This record gives sequence, structure tokens and C-alpha cells, in this order.
Amino acid sequence: MASSLKALLVEDTAVQRMVLSALLRKQFHCEITMAENGKEAVDMFLEGNTFDIVFCDKDMPIMTGPEAVGKIRAMGATDVKIVGVSTDFEAMEAFMSAGADVFVPKPIRLDVVEPMIQEVINKKNN
Repeated sequence: MASSLKALLVEDTAVQRMVLSALLRKQFHCEITMAENGKEAVDMFLEGNTFDIVFCDKDMPIMTGPEAVGKIRAMGATDVKIVGVSTDFEAMEAFMSAGADVFVPKPIRLDVVEPMIQEVINKKNN
């Protein structure tokens, strides 16, 4: 059996972290790591942690999502799929120019996330 997908959730709101982690665990059996701000996420990559997919909120204390995405990409983390997430549709441009692969509006819906997860699973298994 293929190993489970390693997902990093970068989100400062506990309820949002809980909802998304429950969805990813239940539907896709993902191994979840959580960060409460962009700096924590960047630090995880600096420590050598690797992830298959990252869901990153935009507005967080200490370091925003787009800032974190830019730093993670600058470290050479190009294999990880990065999903920018926000209630703010203006965030799409900030995430995409920082190096995110895709933008998803909140609330995150299963039918939107499922093809992304499937794509990462297929890539990992080939």
C-alpha cells in the first residue's frame, strides 16, 4: 500500500485547522502537520521536513501565507504542491506570484480539494 500523503496545514485559526485536518484525515488518510503562521511553516522546511501538499492561509500573524510560500519556494522546495487559501479573493494574485500552485477560496470544499489530492497521490505513486 502506498504511504499516506504528508500534508502541512498553515492556518492561525484553530477551528479552520480542525475542520481541514478532519477532512484530509477522514477522506484521504493524510498524515497532518500543523503550523499556526508562515514562520512556523518556513522553519519546518528549514529543519528538513518534507510534505506532499501544503494548504496555506493568507492572513496570519508573524508571517503571511504568500511570504511563507515565497520563502519555501526560494529554498528549492519545488516538488511540494502549495495551495493558497483565503476568504479574500484578492489573495489569489498574491499567492500565485509568490509561487503557489493553486488558490482555493474558503470555505474549502471536498469537491474542490479532491482532484488536487488525487493528482498529488498519482504523482507520488508514479
